[in-house]
Amino acid sequence: MGKMSVNLCGIELDNPVIPASGTFGYGYEFAEIYDINLLGTFSFKGTTKDPRFGNPTPRIAECTAGMINAVGLQNPGVEKVIAEELPKMRKVFHKKVMANVSGFAVADYAYTCEKLDKCEEVGWLEVNVSCPNVHGGGMSFGTSPEAAAEVVRAVKAVTTKPVIVKLSPNVTDIVAIAKACEEAGADGISLINTMLGMRIDLKTKKPVIANTMGGFSGPAIFPVAVRMVYQVSHAVKIPVVGMGGVSTAEDVLEMMLAGATAVEVGAANLVDPFACKKIIEDLPRVMEKYKINSLSEIIGGC
Repeated sequence: MGKMSVNLCGIELDNPVIPASGTFGYGYEFAEIYDINLLGTFSFKGTTKDPRFGNPTPRIAECTAGMINAVGLQNPGVEKVIAEELPKMRKVFHKKVMANVSGFAVADYAYTCEKLDKCEEVGWLEVNVSCPNVHGGGMSFGTSPEAAAEVVRAVKAVTTKPVIVKLSPNVTDIVAIAKACEEAGADGISLINTMLGMRIDLKTKKPVIANTMGGFSGPAIFPVAVRMVYQVSHAVKIPVVGMGGVSTAEDVLEMMLAGATAVEVGAANLVDPFACKKIIEDLPRVMEKYKINSLSEIIGGC
């Protein structure tokens, strides 16, 4: 069998498959149906400084080859995540985990990351800069190289663990933003977050989602994700984590050839809770089919 291990920012993963934040809870929910320690790691539910109830319902809409969600970063806040969620997670997952962090001001990011950085089970901090900057007119931190870099510098100043910045695809030049994050000290880049989408109910003639628009994910966005992973990985020297519409072992190989060191699986987990397990179990077959002896050797091979 081919070698499936990869090294992400100095930490060895048994395989490159990572359930994406917001689609895998805190892991223990999935641990009831299979041993989640077969995963490379997983990115737990997006955490903010303060508790968030999330957006009004309905906040999920189905669409061709994907879905739209506007959950609104619902979470109990970093203090409760550390006190209540991580101890439960620790009982069922025995590897380093990726902590996904969101914020609405630079100080929020720094506060939350500093708290999570001290948690032994956290291996990486995945900093989501797709959130609206409340002090910057509501535009996402990730739409501006300067704003994204400011978040990175603030987080790096108070942390010791690898910081991976999660970028939004809803920009005109994702390479410029990725390079700004690298120059500010980011240890890795993950992309893409969801695209902006909308559905309208023909009966009511109103938006399906109460928030009007939401994050579009699923197989339909895969080609966009591959393109952006390719562009960014060829422009930076730090590792890239690819995601966006990944649902098969073949998709994982394609992402890695585009330049991804590891690959996150998102919407597929909501369709089939065994999605990541099936992908990992199928990787040896597709590696043999395409004559791949080691996954780490194909990173950026396109």
